[in-house]
Amino acid sequence: MPGVSAIKVDIWSDIACPWCYIGLRRFQAAVDVDDVDVDVEFHSFDLAPDTPVDFDGSEVDFLAGHKGMPVAQVEQMLEQMTLLAATEGLTYDFDAVRHTKTLAAHELLHHAKAHGTQLELKERLFAAYFTEGRHIGHTEELLALAADVGLDPEAARAALEDGRYRDEVQADIAQARAYGITGVPFFVVDGRYGVAGAQESAVFRQVLAQAAADRASAERPAPAPAPDEAATAVASA
Repeated sequence: MPGVSAIKVDIWSDIACPWCYIGLRRFQAAVDVDDVDVDVEFHSFDLAPDTPVDFDGSEVDFLAGHKGMPVAQVEQMLEQMTLLAATEGLTYDFDAVRHTKTLAAHELLHHAKAHGTQLELKERLFAAYFTEGRHIGHTEELLALAADVGLDPEAARAALEDGRYRDEVQADIAQARAYGITGVPFFVVDGRYGVAGAQESAVFRQVLAQAAADRASAERPAPAPAPDEAATAVASA
């Protein structure tokens, strides 16, 4: 939207969340359709903090155990999710997914933010997890993915090893709790409008348009005084 400064959009999400990838695609479609200038920042959220780095089992095994659902129901749910993802141009392969703890990936995303490639890494991590069956809980895999988006792998290794972004990850999670966020994705548009879930692009378009209208109104210069008002102001000065 020409003439309006960039709209800040804060997105809480988790790499292991299939709805988060879909939600990002729908949000991006809304931005592209209306040519909105946005400043996106991703924030950490841990959907399954008790997950080990090396989970022994498939995605079906994890969800059946974590949610207490029958295996057949989980399989049907994942099949439906795969079909839904395809409508957004995404390829999900749940048979290949390596379920794992995502905290290290979130630390790497903060490192990427510091180097201006957070969105690129977020996209790369999603594709690696849901499409390629990469193990994003392992440092070497994360470093390879970091290199894919132009990050120095040794600098990324140092950031992971010294834990410089751990506090920022936990701060994101704490902020989500403070906002009352219990599920992701969750979008905060211009610090004022919250959008929960992977809403259709039309919803994002509506919220972005409202934020842009608010921004344009706030940034519009005050009208010049009428000639008689200007004369009065000079006379009383």
